[in-house]
Amino acid sequence: MKSISKCTLGLASALLASTAIAGSAQAEDLTLCWAAWDPANALVELSKDFTAQTGIGMKFEFVPWTNYADRFLNELNSKGKLCDLIIGDSQWIGGSAENGHYVKLNDFFDKEGIKMSDFVDATVVGYSEWPKNTPNYWSLPAFGDVVGWTYRKDWFEKPEIQAAFKEKYGRDLAVPATFAELKDIAEFFQGREVDGKKVYGASIYTERGSEGVTMGVMDVLYSYGFKYENPDKPYDMEGYVNSEKSVKGLEFYKALYDCCTPPGASNSYMGEGIDAFKSGQVALHMNFAFTWPGLQKDEMVGGDKVGFFANPAGPDGEKFAQLGGQGISVVSYSDKQDAALQYIKWFAQPEVQKKWWSLGGFSCLKAVVEDPSFPASQPYAKTFLDSMAIVKDFWAEPSYASLLQASQKRFHDYVVAGQGTAKEALDGLVKDWTEIFEDDGKM
Repeated sequence: MKSISKCTLGLASALLASTAIAGSAQAEDLTLCWAAWDPANALVELSKDFTAQTGIGMKFEFVPWTNYADRFLNELNSKGKLCDLIIGDSQWIGGSAENGHYVKLNDFFDKEGIKMSDFVDATVVGYSEWPKNTPNYWSLPAFGDVVGWTYRKDWFEKPEIQAAFKEKYGRDLAVPATFAELKDIAEFFQGREVDGKKVYGASIYTERGSEGVTMGVMDVLYSYGFKYENPDKPYDMEGYVNSEKSVKGLEFYKALYDCCTPPGASNSYMGEGIDAFKSGQVALHMNFAFTWPGLQKDEMVGGDKVGFFANPAGPDGEKFAQLGGQGISVVSYSDKQDAALQYIKWFAQPEVQKKWWSLGGFSCLKAVVEDPSFPASQPYAKTFLDSMAIVKDFWAEPSYASLLQASQKRFHDYVVAGQGTAKEALDGLVKDWTEIFEDDGKM
């Protein structure tokens, strides 16, 4: 999920907006809509093969993350014809299916022999299915993503830092197995001098305006035992959203923010986190996996200096992570649906998916990610696999925007502004979400 977020990596990609691969527009040219970020550059390069094979030209409408949801949801809601194909956020699937924005792909998949069992299970549920956990498909998994962590491996390996950490905590400084260990590491580095510079513990999500603080908080709460609803009674949230375990998870997140973040971290999301890590401010960095290729290649903090790890476990050993990523769909208002379906068929091929990964796209095809060579293909590949195996996602309901606005306010008011208690924040969230679902006629 990255619906209306800020991302500095996408600025260069924005120059690609409305760029055509094949010269002048032809009658059968397709327009693909997505966010303006580095993976979009990779998709432009990949799609040259589609044009070469089919003669169908590709145009692209790439919009910065800050405007991505507003721009394309407005386009869909107005039944516009700009987008023939769209790589939409995972959270759009419910509304786009129920409102008729996307073409249902079941018959097409059956005809072409495209099997959803060939894709990572979590991405099928997260990006393609509506209703969830039913064989009703509205997109093909296109870009796998998940919240994980990067860390300053070079700092962890310094003998003097290792010795100081062991003296204080009685254990070796290593990748944390639990969130409690993660907080110890963040506290250890907070305000410490490394290589002659004052550094800080961790960059975490706190952004208020779009979805940032929700993505960060949920990334922790899942492992503390948070549940969205009673598994036996849909939309029954009392005692689940605001359970004792959920309260402890939210208290932990605030404590991590209070103790261990760099100055000016009260409105931080993907771009701000990247900046904090690249500038050498922090030892630990929470962010989506799409950032990892760029950080690995960074001249200042990449290479042997950076390490990657999946979300650690909560107090009871539970271990989950916030799902990101998107599926690719055919827009029902397009006059070029047949050609758009050709692109879907082409994109689903194993050889195309292998190249997608090699160019910097995060493939969801099992033939790619379960290949024995995959974990060694990139320094972050195994962490990606480990993370995708433990994902959970935010509500994908048609009213997700209202649900998200409520959590953004409740979480930011408590974590950053320090208003009230964690229990009060979660009680308030149950109230907010209940009202939304009552208005939707679901309760």
